[in-house]
Amino acid sequence: MPLPLLDAASSVFIAGPVSMNVAASRPGGFPALSRAVGCRVSSDRRHVTVLVGAAMAAEVIEGVRRNAAFAAVFSDPPSHRTLQLKGKDAIVLPAEAGDAALADAYRAGFAAVLEPMGFPPAIIHAFLAVPADDLVTVRFTPSSVFQQTPGPHAGEPLGGSA
Repeated sequence: MPLPLLDAASSVFIAGPVSMNVAASRPGGFPALSRAVGCRVSSDRRHVTVLVGAAMAAEVIEGVRRNAAFAAVFSDPPSHRTLQLKGKDAIVLPAEAGDAALADAYRAGFAAVLEPMGFPPAIIHAFLAVPADDLVTVRFTPSSVFQQTPGPHAGEPLGGSA
């Protein structure tokens, strides 16, 4: 079995208080985008699960259900460190016990990251608010991971491709 594409440090990074944007494709190849409000990485680092609001991410969810292609970008605003993950086997699943608390912790952590940059926490909490009964997840196996931090290594793949 090949090694997972995510190393331990990258797994911790993407599950932390970073900006999370996810994408799928709409008919005609047009992008569908949404914010995510949390991330879990499986213990073997082979699967990534992102939390989204079903209403906020309706077009992304529709795209995932249509073709299972999915991308997620994780970026740390202060450092601009950024990773992009792509997958070909994404599925939409109900939120699990503890996911609402994970989303709450994510919002609080991300608001704390942005507050020194002048963004009031109340604005971040409102911007990323998802009612617990609207929370769903998208689970995928990263088939490629790219370094997207601005600079000379942007766009370089990490860990090969699955």
